[in-house]
Parts: sequence; C-alpha cells; structure tokens
Amino acid sequence: MRHTILYRYIFFGIVLAVFVLYGNTLKAQETLREYNGLAIDQETQDPLVFVGISLKGTNISTVSNTEGEFTLKVPITTTEGVVVLSLLGYEQKEVALGSLGTSFGKVLLTPRVTKLSEVNVTTFKSAEALVRRVFDDKTINSTNEIVLMTAFYRETIKRRNRNVSLTEAVVDLYKQPYSTSKQDVLVLHKARKSTDYRRLDTVAVKMQGGPFSTLYLDIMKYPEYIFNDETIDFYDFHFESPSTVNDRPVYVVRFKQKAAVIGSGYLGKLYIDAQSYGLVSATYSLNITDSREASQLFVRKKPKDIKVAPLKAVYRVDYRQKNGKWYYGYGSVLVSFKISKRRKLFSSVYTLASEMAVTNWEVDASKAVPGSKERLKPSVIIADAVSGFSDPDFWGPYNVIEPEKSIESAINKIRRKLKRNGS
Repeated sequence: MRHTILYRYIFFGIVLAVFVLYGNTLKAQETLREYNGLAIDQETQDPLVFVGISLKGTNISTVSNTEGEFTLKVPITTTEGVVVLSLLGYEQKEVALGSLGTSFGKVLLTPRVTKLSEVNVTTFKSAEALVRRVFDDKTINSTNEIVLMTAFYRETIKRRNRNVSLTEAVVDLYKQPYSTSKQDVLVLHKARKSTDYRRLDTVAVKMQGGPFSTLYLDIMKYPEYIFNDETIDFYDFHFESPSTVNDRPVYVVRFKQKAAVIGSGYLGKLYIDAQSYGLVSATYSLNITDSREASQLFVRKKPKDIKVAPLKAVYRVDYRQKNGKWYYGYGSVLVSFKISKRRKLFSSVYTLASEMAVTNWEVDASKAVPGSKERLKPSVIIADAVSGFSDPDFWGPYNVIEPEKSIESAINKIRRKLKRNGS
C-alpha cells in the first residue's frame, strides 16, 4: 500500500510583498565585558560550527559561527567564572572566563569515541520504539511553565556566493509549555536589515516567516512538521553508533522516508539522551522527489515567467538541559533554489539561510504574554532598515552570533557607503 504525506512543511517564502514591522521596546543598557574565542578540533585544527558556549551556573550563552568564532557578553561585575563549550561527539570543555580575551584565541575540543557499552541499545526492541518514547516523555522532560527567552536571529540571502540581503534581530520568545497546544509568542525587540536589490538580478527574493522559520524547527513543540501519530509510520528508523554530548551518552537514530510513501518527506538523524530520553539534537533534510511539488511548498508568490526549482533544504535543531529539563536552544534552516526567467538564457542560484540562538532565558509562570498588537506574525518579513549597520554598538547588551567574514565584509561595505553619503 502506498501512502501520501499529508503533514505541513517548514518553509521559506519567495515573495514580492514587503511588510513593515518595528519593535519599540529597548532593554536598559548594561555594563558588559566581551570575551572572544575560536573553537577548534584538536586533531584536525578545523574550526567547529554550532558549538554551544555558556557561562556555567547562568543561562548566558551563544553559538559559534561557521568559522568557529564566538563572542560572549558577560556583566562586568562577573570577574570570575567558567565557560563551558559543548558539541556532539566531543568532550565537554571548560575554560576559565579570564582565559578568553579580546582576540579570538583558540579553544581546543577533543573528539570522543563512545563505547557501545556506554549506551544500552538493547533497552528498546527497535529504534522506532525509542523515538516514540521521546515524544511520549516530552512533558516529563520539559517545564510546565512559560519560559521567557531572549534570542538572536540572523537571515541571509545569497546570489551565488555573494550576500545580497542581511537581516539581524533580537526577539523575545515566550515559550509555552510543551504540555499545551498554545502557540509560542515572538516579539521583535530590535532589528536591522539591508538588501542590495541591484544584485538580486531583477528578482525580488525575500524570506517570509522570519524567526518563525527557525522556531518551528522545535519538533518537540511542533511535531506536526515532521513526526505525529500518523506520519511517524511513514519512516524507517535504524540505530547508528552512539555518541556523546556534554559528556553524556546519546543514542543516534537515522530515519528515512519509506519507499512506498508518496511525496517529499525527510531523512536525517536524531540524537537522544540515553538517560532521560530527551531529544538533544536533530539534523535532517528534505527528500526532494518532485521538484515541482517541492517548489509549491516553498514559493508563496512569484511572477508567471519565473521558474523556481528547489535544490536542497537542510534543517537543524538543538536543545539544552538544565536542572533535568530540556529547552529549545538553537535552530537553523538552509534552502537553495535555482531561479530561471522565461526567454533568459542563464539561471541564478539563491541560497536562503536563517538561524536563531537562544542567548538567555528565565522560567517564570507569572510573565504576562504580550497582546496581539505586539506579537510578530508567522507571515512577517522584517522590513529594510539599513541605518542600524552604521552603529557599531547597535546590539548593546545582547549576546549575538559572531558574523562570518563574508557577512562582516558586506556590513563594512554598507557602513562605508553610509559614511560617503553623510549618514
């Protein structure tokens, strides 16, 4: 029997409309000190991506960029402390806060080989049984209170290998309990954006969804985007060699859409804590079986003479544990398209990427959730506002993801242009 996938997809939109929305609330400036570092594989000397960096005993955290660099902002009153670096498959690393300086000094992480004896794979009859256990236990492994999170969001649009649109934002995320069906609430706190429309090759490519595109990667809160009671049967699950995160053993489960299922499903890996059965991380991609069907999933609006062919869609979500509970910590999406225009000889490849990292949070059930007027909508497109890029202290007290060299170069070009124009 053949089945058709019916569930929703996490998508970007390619649209021509522009929606304007600005936040008007600013947190009080704090006196902070910056600590910088570069996460490196001890054996290969390669930079490590998506390393979680946190100040021990606090919820202050950030994530390393694609070049392994990170910056952690800490209150100036905190003169001593321990910075913890963690990444799947590596030994957890702890360094003294004072050992990190203003330059990006190397912090070496050691790969760890997990012995099969550390993870008892015979506890479950099948990998699918383990995955079902993860979703069954999600209310046990998460808090039943509202969690107020501060998150940094970045999105980029590239034409070939050149940045043509940059967006950065700080948002307040009111994370609803996983035991309820209440939707999470996002409030835009601060944002900046610049788009070079001349390099968009006459095609106005914009991201629709903004921070929601990464928020919906929280598959424990939004299982309908990948595994629910019906669609979990559309996949085959298999155990792979176990790994570790934060020196704790994790199961590694590979999943893939069954051959009998019609439509574009997913394939990837789930990393599951062997002690609590909490989801630690998930990495997966869209199995594009029909380019036309996949195009309809992503493209919301386009001119009739434009053809859009998705090339790949890659997703990642990470969770963090504190006091026995698991919290959404990081999400990223990368989608590539080939866009061609009728009666035009050459096509262009665009890459749309977004990531959101939770940089602080507090559990407080008394927090009043903002009203509808203050909330971001899932259809949001963060509006163009280039002036923020001319301000080197724009982000103030917020922990953000250190920009990659290519993004930093693009921002510097914007600054120089503003300076020439007398802005």
